[in-house]
Amino acid sequence: MGVSGLNIGEAVRLRILELCKEYGITVNKLATVSGLTQSTLSNIVGGRNNSTTVSTIKKICDGLGIEIPEFFNSELFRNLEQEIR
Repeated sequence: MGVSGLNIGEAVRLRILELCKEYGITVNKLATVSGLTQSTLSNIVGGRNNSTTVSTIKKICDGLGIEIPEFFNSELFRNLEQEIR
């Protein structure tokens, strides 16, 4: 799967879906364990919110019982497009 050329919002969205699959949970279940509203998380994974805050990512990590570096430890974040041109 070619993941080059992603922007950070797309990479975060795909990483959340990847983690849900890895942990065998739904996006709604992830929202519940992370203390996020289902609409917040579905806006992120639906691509309607491309500027997820670090605070939201921290809640997702806490819900999954992982550290923030583990969230970003994915091929998805290795070839991001330059945000500033």
